[in-house]
Amino acid sequence: MTMMMMMCSSLVLLGLIGVSASSSGSSSSSPRMKLSYKDLQQFNGIKWFDLEHSCCFGALLLDEERGRLFVGARNFLLSLSLDNISKQEQKIYWPAPVDWREECNWAGKDINTDCVNYVKVLHHYNRTHLYACGTGAFHPTCAYVEVGQKIEDHVFKIDPSMVEDGKGKSPYDPRHTSASVLIGDELYAGVATDLMGRDFTIFRSMGRRLSIRTEQHDSRWLNEPKFIAAVGVPESENPDDDKVFFFFRETAVEAQGFGKVTYSRIGQLCRNDMGGQRSLVNKWTTFLKARLVCSVPGNDGTETHFDELRDVFLLQTRDRKNPLIYTVFTTSSSVFQGSAVCLYTMNDIRRAFLGPFAHKEGPNYQWVPFQGKVPYPRPGMCPSKTFGSFESTKGFPDNVIQFARHHPLMFNPVTPLGGRPLFLRTGIPYTFTQITVDRVNAADGHYDVMFIGTDIGSVLKVISVPKGSWSNTELLLEELQVFKDSSSIISMQISSKRQTLFVGSQTGVVQVPLHRCSMYGKACAECCLARDPYCAWDGHTCTRYLPNTKRRFRRQDVRNGDPNALCSGDHQKQRVLEKRLYAVDGSSSFLECNPKSLQAQITWTYQRHPENSREEVRERSETERGLLLRRAVRRDGGVYQCHAMEHGFTQTILAITLEILPLAGSAPSAPIPRSPLWYRDFMQLVDHPNLNTVDQICEQVWSLRKGRNRRTHDGRPASRVPRSAGE
Repeated sequence: MTMMMMMCSSLVLLGLIGVSASSSGSSSSSPRMKLSYKDLQQFNGIKWFDLEHSCCFGALLLDEERGRLFVGARNFLLSLSLDNISKQEQKIYWPAPVDWREECNWAGKDINTDCVNYVKVLHHYNRTHLYACGTGAFHPTCAYVEVGQKIEDHVFKIDPSMVEDGKGKSPYDPRHTSASVLIGDELYAGVATDLMGRDFTIFRSMGRRLSIRTEQHDSRWLNEPKFIAAVGVPESENPDDDKVFFFFRETAVEAQGFGKVTYSRIGQLCRNDMGGQRSLVNKWTTFLKARLVCSVPGNDGTETHFDELRDVFLLQTRDRKNPLIYTVFTTSSSVFQGSAVCLYTMNDIRRAFLGPFAHKEGPNYQWVPFQGKVPYPRPGMCPSKTFGSFESTKGFPDNVIQFARHHPLMFNPVTPLGGRPLFLRTGIPYTFTQITVDRVNAADGHYDVMFIGTDIGSVLKVISVPKGSWSNTELLLEELQVFKDSSSIISMQISSKRQTLFVGSQTGVVQVPLHRCSMYGKACAECCLARDPYCAWDGHTCTRYLPNTKRRFRRQDVRNGDPNALCSGDHQKQRVLEKRLYAVDGSSSFLECNPKSLQAQITWTYQRHPENSREEVRERSETERGLLLRRAVRRDGGVYQCHAMEHGFTQTILAITLEILPLAGSAPSAPIPRSPLWYRDFMQLVDHPNLNTVDQICEQVWSLRKGRNRRTHDGRPASRVPRSAGE
């Protein structure tokens, strides 16, 4: 019986598994570690929040000071604890009024999916209030949300007297994208301002200055845009030079001869723009836009473009005037599908806006660089004492205003740092949707850790490591399945202070740690090979790396990841797991070996007797999950060792002692352990047409043995069978 139980619980699958033979190995495109939703749950590495009768948790706002995550969803505003979003939630029910819903329904919209209030805008307004806007059943509405001045106030409510019209701030249609940023007391929003979604504009509202917008119904300014993000960036120490940048994608006017082509854009405008005096009254006079290019250059000079911008993350640096712009792109082609991350600098963006203007001329009305005289002050410059003597855009000469009106497009595009994507994936069953970045100080420098959300509910953790003087290599450290239902990720926020990532989808919000150092193993080599900037070897375990902590044995090498150099003096070696498995002579056997790293290459060695030398296994079928012996014979018995090779370092991770047992009726060369009938029962069931799994076969073997024992104890003699040798 003991032998039968060992057989059923072992990972040697005898004649049951058809494993296709393939070369063992891994691709660098695979994540080093892949964790399912269940894995994260078991590791206590995920917390979940959802709300009955609600959805679409797309607006996330982090408040580190109060320790709260504010969330905008359908008909609700939420306040969740940053320590555990599953506990201590506060919520405000904010539905659209009944008469608005009925009016929306009469217009042909769905009463349950369209005629409700989707919260799309959520910003910090001051120390005591948030500013929130929703679709309001196709009646955009905004409100000031009181959150209290102190952490212990626990205030979270909307004052009905402070609800106002949301036109030009929130979209009418929940399907329309929008982007906004609140700077001071002014809201800058890229949004559709009409019910039909035809009048798209960049709009400034609130504050003490007059409302101002882009030129209406002029495709040269905006042409069916999909707004992605809006950010404010200072140009100099003078606040009069501050600019607001909008990121969007639109139908390209300069590619009209090639059909409907989508280009991604970055648009700029000056915060102190007051519009023109006689022309462009209450319209932007400093608005310019340029194409954002994210492409892979080919050997023949052609480029493969990722042309649809999906998300933007602004990574602040020590110089507030020069943040880094991380972006996510996808392809619009039905033939070539892929996603990419491109990185831009403010210097390259400013260079494009100081370059030539795009101009349409010639018999074929081709777009060419403008060669004429550009009026002064140059269109796009802010009125300030830094670059000129104008105090307001209303004082700009008429020729400047007219030039700005007819030339909003720059000729030169903005290209990414390095001239190509920082990270890309093609031929994969998902697309990138969101990105957030954390700058981490490590022992050998700082690293920007990218967390990339996908449309299947997973998050990729990626770093870029310098390779030589002029190039980088990308490392895909982890792939985390953070949503059990694989719903698309639509929002992300990162808390460096709490080392936590918050992710929103249509179905809920999840909270996951930025690192899982203890999962990298209990040896220096495993910790080093992980190359995770958050983690280091402290002499006993893989733990969080803290730059300011002085510990003698703290070791980390993200750039090279070389255990031979880093762990040479470490006496705590990787423990080799040992197993003993049994196989029947003539049957097939599968020896499973799953390294923690999916990027490790597996090799096997074999030693028949202790006095024999160890040799590499070459004549067997190696698969991604182990070694397949198609027909095990007695000479195959011995010790098999599984070795994982990664980044030039090889370690033994598993040793399997395989014993080959003779078939019933044959003479064994050595005594067989007790319970000799188990394998005869097993072999009778192997080819049974109704038994397909190991569990089913083991259950039947157990039933046979149990029935035989019961008949013996009842006094009825069991049917006699020929005794095999050794019984």
